[in-house]
Amino acid sequence: MEQFFNWLKANPTPGPDGYAWNLIRSESDDLLFRYAGTCGAHIYDETSVQDIEFEPSASSSVTDLKPISANWVRKVDGTSGSIQFRYLVDASGRRGLLSTKYLKNRKFNDNFKNVASWAYWRTEEIFGRGTHMEGSPYFEALEDCSGWAWFFPLHDGTRSIGIVQDQKMANEKKQSLGRPSTLEFYKECLKMAPKTRELLKDAELVSDTKSASDWSYTASTYHLPNARICGDAGSFIDPLFSSGVHLAVTGGLSAAATIAASIRGDCDEATAGSWHSKKTVESYTRFFLAVSSATKQIRQQHEPILQNMSEEGFQRAFDLFKPIIQGTADADVENKWSKADISKTLEFCFRAFAHVPPEKKESVFQKLKHLGFSSGNDANAVHGNLEDLRKHLTPDEIEILEILRSRRMVRDDLFEMDSFTLDTIDGYAPNMVRGKLGLAKIEQAKIDPVRVFSPEYLQGKALGIRQGSIHLPTSRVQFV
Repeated sequence: MEQFFNWLKANPTPGPDGYAWNLIRSESDDLLFRYAGTCGAHIYDETSVQDIEFEPSASSSVTDLKPISANWVRKVDGTSGSIQFRYLVDASGRRGLLSTKYLKNRKFNDNFKNVASWAYWRTEEIFGRGTHMEGSPYFEALEDCSGWAWFFPLHDGTRSIGIVQDQKMANEKKQSLGRPSTLEFYKECLKMAPKTRELLKDAELVSDTKSASDWSYTASTYHLPNARICGDAGSFIDPLFSSGVHLAVTGGLSAAATIAASIRGDCDEATAGSWHSKKTVESYTRFFLAVSSATKQIRQQHEPILQNMSEEGFQRAFDLFKPIIQGTADADVENKWSKADISKTLEFCFRAFAHVPPEKKESVFQKLKHLGFSSGNDANAVHGNLEDLRKHLTPDEIEILEILRSRRMVRDDLFEMDSFTLDTIDGYAPNMVRGKLGLAKIEQAKIDPVRVFSPEYLQGKALGIRQGSIHLPTSRVQFV
């Protein structure tokens, strides 16, 4: 079953801010690096940090160590030196200097031990030519249920084509093929993605084939005194939903906000650092739920392994999902999550990938509008219908409603700024006012019970379902 989601049409703020771009990684990295320099940062190319020095401490716990300087080496000429700092942000990628060398707290998730192989091709073919899908990236589950393939069109006329597979299944396939070369195995795997292969029928391979382990991992903490760990340096998960760039950007924003909060005196450093760690765990857990749901469909397998997942982080993510899953603003979020809760949450997310015929979706929207579920309506005016909603819908309509709510929940909680600005942790939320970046004391934003079921929200035309959203007049947090 082929499905397409039009992110531009669904985005309630169309225009340049509503787009996502497929970029050549090296060019993208260089663009960000150079831009940081124009913003006032001192940038050092071809230079790597080898060691971190810490302030002397009487504590025996590595989590109490405060980094104060770094020893560096320049690759071009071998020169070396040391640099002192007040705050440190470790964004060293999978190398993860603080996590792997000093904290030694990286843990891998057995259910997401994948391998990836990819190459660049040149072709005029694009997905969806002549349709509203033209030029979109394309993703395809492999026929043997071992993983998935990607097809990304790039601005220079090339196409990035890759395969992500379960490592055990990939190794078994290699054994059966008699230990093929990287290129041979890559092409063999492409045979399990027939639609992707069709897009490559007249393509020319224009790069070497690369492969790498794609293991998902987390850490027990993402901060030290005056230090923050961001992006792949701390955690990584299957990149099906481009989780890497999201977690990197969110982690960078969290690091900036919490360091600014510490400097400005919004809270003490311990509270700021803890906020960053908890936010990182929460963001990762949300992606874990979404990726697990998709992987469950791709691999047609058992429930995902939750070992090494932060119990507190999962509890927070589940508490945030729970009111939406249960369809009520006052859902009980005090109880500890159980295996049944996990299964229910995953099943709810899994529904996001089901197909809904447009005419049936429109029929449900019309009935919801008739019942009073429309953005701007008073919750009290439709409270009775909210409680008795299932009595007004057929079983098929209820199933469609659940699918639409699941889609919007996954998108809303993973990709929208509301999730960053309104998810209060330890009584604090980010202050995003320009010139006042930091943390502010704020109450947790409440779910708007009408918006949960409003057609505007379910279609992606309403920006948020939280009362006090930055996009609503009641906002306590605002962009300038």
